Amino acid sequence: MDSEHYFTTKPTSKSDAREIAVNLRGKDYRFTTEAGVFSRSRVDPGTRLLIDALPLPAQGRMLDLGCGYGPVGIVAARERPGLEVIMVDINQRAVEFARINAGLNGVSEVDIRQGEDFAVVPERDFALIATNPPIRAGKRVIYPLLSKAMDHLLPNGTLYVVIRTKQGAGSLERHLITTYSRVETIAKGGGYRVFAAHT
Repeated sequence: MDSEHYFTTKPTSKSDAREIAVNLRGKDYRFTTEAGVFSRSRVDPGTRLLIDALPLPAQGRMLDLGCGYGPVGIVAARERPGLEVIMVDINQRAVEFARINAGLNGVSEVDIRQGEDFAVVPERDFALIATNPPIRAGKRVIYPLLSKAMDHLLPNGTLYVVIRTKQGAGSLERHLITTYSRVETIAKGGGYRVFAAHT
């Protein structure tokens, strides 16, 4: 990956679009990716683990926070047509390709927004929020963001977070426990953990 952070608002790296094919939750997907977006050469192992671990309700509202080029939200929307899926990312290029990829995979009923974190998400009735947060942004950015998610969840809602074990999973778990009523590890694999933080 080049030196430009994927959580930049307007990536300036030279265009280099490519298409990847991947099987997620037993179904085949195609994603067009681009320079300046997160993990453009493959669906990274953390995101894959998160997708596999998500218990998707048949109805309600879901937020894919930091959606990148869209695998988490697109898989959810395709698998659960009755689920209202909102996807958001700060990266304009990522949002552009998330929209392209929704179409590529036959998903039309998704709401994809460009903006920083919850600035473009006034809704406070999500059944679940899923995120693979930009750990490179640092704890001072990530921890408040994950705490803020609590305000956008229903009383019985859940935040799902994937993190590389060696990049501070233990300290993140301790932080989540200070905000949420119950925190559990629902998946492990490939050096990653998925936490479920319940309101």
